[in-house]
Amino acid sequence: MAGPIEQFEIKTLFPIAGVFLILSTRRRGLVPNRAQSAAEILYEFAAKTLRENAGEKGMRFFPLVFSLFMFILTANLIGMVPYAFTVTSHIAVTFALALLVFLTMTLYGLSRHGFGFLRLFMPSGVPLVLAPIIIPIEVVSYLSRPVSHSVRLFAVMLAGHITLKVFAGFVVSLTGFGALGMLGAVLPLMMTVALTGLELLMSIIQAYIFTMLTCMYLNDALHPSH
Repeated sequence: MAGPIEQFEIKTLFPIAGVFLILSTRRRGLVPNRAQSAAEILYEFAAKTLRENAGEKGMRFFPLVFSLFMFILTANLIGMVPYAFTVTSHIAVTFALALLVFLTMTLYGLSRHGFGFLRLFMPSGVPLVLAPIIIPIEVVSYLSRPVSHSVRLFAVMLAGHITLKVFAGFVVSLTGFGALGMLGAVLPLMMTVALTGLELLMSIIQAYIFTMLTCMYLNDALHPSH
């Protein structure tokens, strides 16, 4: 059985960037076909998430949010294909995405609100006497956002795929012991199938969670006093 970490080696297969969206929307029919309907659903889903978490003003960040959502979702789903590579299983990739969101939020907040952006570290309604306690906590929490934002996606994808690879390896190893081994491989095989379904679900959920947190962070840049 190959080591479970070997599946995360970077190997270039072929370049892909928005092929699905380009092909599905090239005709732009008034009555959409299935591909166009899927593209429109993804578009509206990302837009709805942004509006709910950052308001109408947040739509100025829609190109960024939608690009992140589609990139992570596509990368996660590609990782479910046998012998494919899961890009989001690398902390360097997820941290780069989280850092992009963090810098966008910080630079926009400072440019738009100036020193008023610092109100983010002192929530409204908190007594001034608690400022020496609240402000350091808020600053540390703010600076740790890129870490928590990136580690969540990286850890889930890495751990899930390693677990899936281990159980799949058990199936292959046990089948080499003849009829008795094949009988013993039934349980690991069932676990592999169940984990595959779970990983598929998590691939979608994690793309949504990363996007939702991005929208919430951008809302802080738009409304630092809330």
